Amino acid sequence: MDKRASASAEISGSAPPLPPAVIEKWRPGRVIALLNQKGGAGKTTLATHLAGEFALQGLEVTLLDADPQGSALDWAHRRLQSGEKRLYGVFGLARDSLHQEAPQVALQADLVIIDGPPRVAAIARSALLAADLVLIPVQPSAYDIWASQEMVQLVTEARAFRPQLRAAFVINRRVVGTVIGREVRAALADQPFNALGSDVSQRIAFADSVAAGKLACEVAPGSRAAREIAALVRDVRELLR
Repeated sequence: MDKRASASAEISGSAPPLPPAVIEKWRPGRVIALLNQKGGAGKTTLATHLAGEFALQGLEVTLLDADPQGSALDWAHRRLQSGEKRLYGVFGLARDSLHQEAPQVALQADLVIIDGPPRVAAIARSALLAADLVLIPVQPSAYDIWASQEMVQLVTEARAFRPQLRAAFVINRRVVGTVIGREVRAALADQPFNALGSDVSQRIAFADSVAAGKLACEVAPGSRAAREIAALVRDVRELLR
């Protein structure tokens, strides 16, 4: 077993490493952008966890922090301070030249994940032009669903230049047991993009992981939070086939 695969085996609760044959077939240089013009949708938590899960499965991953607030960079700094092993590189790139620079970064990686900014349309447009797949995190609230229309419009505009661009909603921070949590899928049914089959719930493990610069599968191995991220990665992997 190689070094990256053995590292993934040390952290229970994450998905098993990809078989070598699957890694060999993976087309390198894929770019995933997590974007939502509304703040507080949980983009950074999803971005750091997606990057970590893919890295644990054996891919070389780079995370580009395109949010001027630099939250992903802060997470990486906390991870360094806590003495945890480095899973992937995190670089600040909060500028509207992402569509030029991200593909160059992707030449050195199996996967690039962009943690996009809220309310910075120029950077969001640039990220869309760099992406193969855009994930739109949406909290299960009417306000968030209404606000997603702006992101839908940006994706529609980007497809004029990148017809192959894929997009999907990610239901994030779902409060377990609430009516709105159950009804959000119906509310998204009229949108032009599907919602991924796996939801990510509001869980303490995610808050603890952010504070420590860790992943949910590290602070709570085998937890529901860890299993939700593993399921999300499986859905994303299907979209990138």
